[in-house]
Amino acid sequence: MTFSSPKAVVFDWDNTLIDSWVSIHHALSVTFEEMGMVPWTLEEAKDRVRASARESFPLIFGDKVDAATKIFYDTYEASHLDVLTPLPHAKELLEFLVSKGIYLSIVSNKKGYILRKEVSKLGWDKFFQNIIGANDAEKDKPDPVVMDLALRGSDIPLDEHVWFVGDTDVDLQCACNCACYPVLIRPERPKVEEFIECKPALHFKSCGEMKTFLS
Repeated sequence: MTFSSPKAVVFDWDNTLIDSWVSIHHALSVTFEEMGMVPWTLEEAKDRVRASARESFPLIFGDKVDAATKIFYDTYEASHLDVLTPLPHAKELLEFLVSKGIYLSIVSNKKGYILRKEVSKLGWDKFFQNIIGANDAEKDKPDPVVMDLALRGSDIPLDEHVWFVGDTDVDLQCACNCACYPVLIRPERPKVEEFIECKPALHFKSCGEMKTFLS
């Protein structure tokens, strides 16, 4: 895929703009222990956490899904705002994009009301036109319906001038499902066997590297 300059950039949230693994892994560990299951290691969590809880938890916890969901969110919400950590240069990247008149939104598989609390806590509401989380639409990412909400209120069509920027295969798949421009942002380069269904058009190791590229 050739380079396409963005008119809009839709960001994933967790581990794209903020480092949230401490909170996510802790809440998962408590949930697994309460359910009598062996917790995932941090590396296992990083490898397996992709879909929203409403889609992934029934597969993991079966008929205990309601209890597990309550434990997870009670644990997560107890401390997530206290350990909220922006990734390096994330704010500078957002400020740069806004200064260029680029339309910004978020699409995350974190519950919408929790996502918006975190964005507000950092004072980043001003950067984004729409902040879309799990349960805000009929289906969650990578279903293309979430991108309709992300661009709501704009006249920007879903095409290669809309970048979807994230750190996982689900983010790239969401971009491909909408015929948008898939951008991977994470320290590790994509492996040959990764992203078979939707390969990234661009890879950045960090928010700072993405800002430098667009500059």
